[in-house]
Amino acid sequence: MFIANAYAAGPAPQGGGTMELVLMLAIFGLIFYFMIFRPQSKRVKEHKNLMSSLSKGDEVLTSGGIVGKIAKIGDDNDYILLALNDSTQITIKKDYIAAVLPKGSIQSL
Repeated sequence: MFIANAYAAGPAPQGGGTMELVLMLAIFGLIFYFMIFRPQSKRVKEHKNLMSSLSKGDEVLTSGGIVGKIAKIGDDNDYILLALNDSTQITIKKDYIAAVLPKGSIQSL
């Protein structure tokens, strides 16, 4: 009486072929390459060039926000002695240098 007639659904829609799946994966791969991998490798290359160009007397900014002048580069070329002022020096790992500042930056602070 109150039960509606049940009709069978038509055939299920066919899924996309493997070609569409491969194309979608290729597009995701390209997006990953251009949005993530390529810019990151570019930054790493620039940082390596910065590390190799450091020399005694350069004024640098560390990733922790410390500004100082390079007093000595260690024998193992992995650590540097950073002079914060005339009497204070600290040793830091070379990898933590974020930027080389123009000459005279410390005096202007």
